[in-house]
Amino acid sequence: MRLLLLSWGIGALTDFLDDAAPGPRSAVRLGYLNDAALPYGDAVFTAIETARLAELGYRPEVVTARDYTSPEAFAARLDALDALYVCGGETYVLLHHLRRHGLDVVLADKVRAGLPYIGLSAGSVLAGASTEPVSLMDDVAAAPGLTDLRGLGLLEASVVPHSDGQIPQYPAEIIAEIDARYSPRMPLIMLPDDQALLVTDADVTPIPSR
Repeated sequence: MRLLLLSWGIGALTDFLDDAAPGPRSAVRLGYLNDAALPYGDAVFTAIETARLAELGYRPEVVTARDYTSPEAFAARLDALDALYVCGGETYVLLHHLRRHGLDVVLADKVRAGLPYIGLSAGSVLAGASTEPVSLMDDVAAAPGLTDLRGLGLLEASVVPHSDGQIPQYPAEIIAEIDARYSPRMPLIMLPDDQALLVTDADVTPIPSR
C-alpha cells in the first residue's frame, strides 16, 4: 500500500509518482477524482490543482465517482490507472458520492492491493479512519443523508489538513477546537500545509512538501 497525503504543498508528489509509476510523466495514467471539487464549480483553487499537475508534466484523467452506479465499472476504471489523485474540496460530498453505491469499498480495496493513492486536503481526510473531526471545517449538510462519517480506513488515525492555520477559512482557533474536541477519543494526525504523509503499508512518515 502506497499513499501520499498532502495538505496543500505538492512538492513531495513528483518523487512519489516517479517511484510509483516510473517513466515519462506525460505517459503516467493519473486519475483525478474530482468529486470534492464539484460543489465549487470553477473556483480558483480547483483550477490551481489541475494546473499544478499539468505544470509538473502530468496529464490527469478526470474520474467522477458521482457518475458511477456500478462498483464493477468503477473498479475497471481504477484498474486502467497507474495512480489516483483525490482532489481537495468538500469532504462530505466526496464521501457521499463514493459511499452511496459502495465505491468507497472498491477504492479502499484497490489501494490496499497496490493502487498508488495521492490525496490533497479532502482527499487526505478521506484516507483516514474518520472524517468527523473536519466537520468543524467542512459542512456535513452538503451531503444530505450521510450519517456514516468513517473514512476509507487506510490509516488508523484521522487526518486534519491545514493544521498550521494559514488558510483564512481554517484559522488556528478552529484547529485548536478540533484538537480539544476529538483528540481525547480518537488519534489525530495534524497535517500542516508544507508537509505530507508518506504511507507505506503500516508505516506513516511525515515528510516536507512545500
